Amino acid sequence: MGKLTSGLYNRLVIVIPYAWLLLFFLAPFFIVFRISVSTTAIAMPPYEPVFSFTDGWAGLWSKIGDLSFDNYTYLTDDPLYFNAYVSSVVIAGISTFLTLLIAYPIAYGMAQAPRGLRPTLVMLVILPFWTSFLIRVYSWIAILKPEGLLNQLLLSLHLIDTPLIMLNTNTAVYIGIVYSYLPFMVLPLYSALEKMDGTLIEAAQDLGCTPIRAFWRVTFPLSIPGVVAGCMLVFIPAVGEFVIPDLLGGSQTLMIGKTLWNEFNSNRDWPVSSAVATILLLILVIPIVFFQNVQAKAEERGK
Repeated sequence: MGKLTSGLYNRLVIVIPYAWLLLFFLAPFFIVFRISVSTTAIAMPPYEPVFSFTDGWAGLWSKIGDLSFDNYTYLTDDPLYFNAYVSSVVIAGISTFLTLLIAYPIAYGMAQAPRGLRPTLVMLVILPFWTSFLIRVYSWIAILKPEGLLNQLLLSLHLIDTPLIMLNTNTAVYIGIVYSYLPFMVLPLYSALEKMDGTLIEAAQDLGCTPIRAFWRVTFPLSIPGVVAGCMLVFIPAVGEFVIPDLLGGSQTLMIGKTLWNEFNSNRDWPVSSAVATILLLILVIPIVFFQNVQAKAEERGK
């Protein structure tokens, strides 16, 4: 009886993640893909599906030959979408790098702090989540606008003569993304650094390593899992970010999130919008799968 219960428990542990993946990832993805191979129509919703779930498997299989990928072909004809993808990846990559530069010293300081103080520091890191994301982004408008707090401070310190133009620029987008996603970088880094054995640094210094060399030879390599996890937690949502570039970026700030918004709401072209979203999802999923395979092979070699 105990073996039977243990077997059911093990199977349940395996089934639950797959059921979650099926319900909240594969099913929505299939719906979006279905819209992407549909045709635009003046209706509600504004598309004419090629196939329907009510047709059953037989009807679905019979209409596979009727599927049209013209919406995907259209994306290759208009350079707007390619430029939006490239711009989103570049902005997200730069923002992720800047977030890493800021978050690493914070996480390292938290890991080196007295053990009794660490929970308080972690709470301070996650404290911004207690406030609405939209309100926090709007607050940067009051800070970055020409008559905002930052320009007033710089003018009062006589560091500038005229207000700086920071709002509605890519710089404002970088600031917004780094500020908003900083906790997502700090927490994985802190988790990796907090578990590190401090005697390894002492041993490296006893063998003649300087503090800086010991950091690059011991501390940073051991924190790479946290670096990778933090970069993914920042890069993936930053690529599809809409609110920050819409509020802080200017008309020249081109990101795929704004493009999707315009296609869905302004142009009412749901099939093309769904095609854009499908390609964006594939762009983000493929590197994740590749990383997981490389990590799994590395763990097997370590064993």
